[in-house]
Amino acid sequence: MSDAFTTRVLNVASGSGESVVDLTRDCEAFLREAAAGRDGLLNLFVPHATAGIALIETGAGSDDDLLAALHTLLPADDRWQHRHGSPGHGRDHVLPALVPPHATIPVVSGRLELGTWQSVCLVDTNKDNPHRQVRLSFLG
Repeated sequence: MSDAFTTRVLNVASGSGESVVDLTRDCEAFLREAAAGRDGLLNLFVPHATAGIALIETGAGSDDDLLAALHTLLPADDRWQHRHGSPGHGRDHVLPALVPPHATIPVVSGRLELGTWQSVCLVDTNKDNPHRQVRLSFLG
């Protein structure tokens, strides 16, 4: 495989509750190796039907606010047609329509071009699956 395209899978323990997991440092570590100071694009993809990728501020309450907003928009109750798993699990299958399972971020000189307060995060509301994979791909 050419060094123009490099990919790696992260195994992420998202826990048994709703979570926003900051992946920014993992992305930076991957780019130190894969980008090696070059320009390009970092793509993240979650191969799960119940998780997504978001670029948000973390550590100042925005991650909790996101989960609260998702809980308001997608309540964990019995309204969902999709009914296996924990009560209200059908809402987890709607999540990727609001928080997509992918993101593409510019990379300049081997570094993520994020805004001052932006972090790259896995958003997971599925309590039934505490282990996730995130595929990181660099195209330079």
